[in-house]
Amino acid sequence: MKEGMDRRELLKFSAAAGAFILAGELMKGGLLAQEKTGVTEVDKVTIWVLTDNYYDALRPDSKITKRYRSVPGKSIHAEHGLAYFVETVVDGKASTCMFDFASDAAGVMNNINLLGIDIGKTNAFGLSHGHWDHYLTATSILKQNQSRIVAGTPFYVGEDAFNRRYSVRPNSPEPADLGQLMKEEIESCGLKVVEVKQPTQIIPGAYFTGDIDRITAYEKVPPTLLIKRGEKPEPDDFRGEQALVFNVKEKGLVVISGCAHAGIVNTVRQAQKVAGIDKVHAIMGGFHLLNAKPEKIQSTVADIRAMKPDYIVPAHCTGFETVVSFSKEMPNEFVMNTAGTRYTFGA
Repeated sequence: MKEGMDRRELLKFSAAAGAFILAGELMKGGLLAQEKTGVTEVDKVTIWVLTDNYYDALRPDSKITKRYRSVPGKSIHAEHGLAYFVETVVDGKASTCMFDFASDAAGVMNNINLLGIDIGKTNAFGLSHGHWDHYLTATSILKQNQSRIVAGTPFYVGEDAFNRRYSVRPNSPEPADLGQLMKEEIESCGLKVVEVKQPTQIIPGAYFTGDIDRITAYEKVPPTLLIKRGEKPEPDDFRGEQALVFNVKEKGLVVISGCAHAGIVNTVRQAQKVAGIDKVHAIMGGFHLLNAKPEKIQSTVADIRAMKPDYIVPAHCTGFETVVSFSKEMPNEFVMNTAGTRYTFGA
């Protein structure tokens, strides 16, 4: 009798084990499928350009843009700097992050208030790289809003974000000191600094690209940009520079760069690799082609055009000549960026 019961129990155990293994395989398959698609799909992503190098109160709206219209006493601030505020909607739930901070705290806060953005409800903060025109307002803005920002809110950075940087200027005997963001200052605002090297989701549907692979032969960092890692400055390779990528439902990828020192083509290809998706819906941000040689500009425009994005939105440090080239070579896709513009991609 005992033996019979043992045999029956064994059969029950075997059946349960088989079901467990099958469930495990199905779960594994689901995880593999998730890894293959790479990133969570968003229903919609909205991007406010909090500030940029250029503002135009009379530029018309388009299918994807809503421009801020200045009135007496309420004008958008523009500067040599870049800052974004981003909202994703996934399964009906909205999440927000601030990506880069520009350099004039009073100007950026002016724009934040005019655009009706509540920094206190931000779910995460992120920095593309450690140059002053992207980080300088961070501590001031965080302190001004600290009482309303949840303690422990993550502040995402890549490698070298807190290193001191320099720039070699023409006819200058010594490199110009570009300053340094201090990790302790960010932590003193109640935020948790999170350094990433791999692709990382910072809010639902918004991903840091992780360290960007260098693929193209022509996207080289100028030797005039330096970083201090040891006792003295050395050429900066921007190994930790980050961009943001989103997979918009039925549209494709939206890629946002800060300066794209790693190259905007390399940046987009990294985004495609992270997402496991080739279709590019929009590329926007600084492309760091200011004062670039014509052949580098031409190669960049040709490679971006070959990606067939629906929209191309150069900003900040892209450079006048490059902006003109994109407008001529990709007139149907080109969007002129202005500070204070809200972009909406998706439903």
